[in-house]
Amino acid sequence: MSILSFFKEDASANKAKERLMMVLSYERKGLPPNFADILKKDLISVFSRYPQFDSENIEVEMKVDNDREELWISIPFAKER
Repeated sequence: MSILSFFKEDASANKAKERLMMVLSYERKGLPPNFADILKKDLISVFSRYPQFDSENIEVEMKVDNDREELWISIPFAKER
């Protein structure tokens, strides 16, 4: 086993832990498991009406950091032409 594979496994474990924390956050808040996807579709629907925004690259995530839960939304501006 190489040193690189050791770190790769750790990254996988961290990713799994992050996903589990997100699922638990949804359950505690009474949110459906696909809440971020539903919200993203709604935001795309709204922001696609405005050419100033790049609605195809909207990101919605639930983040947990140090026992603090956040809803993180990124709505980028469209590139100037």
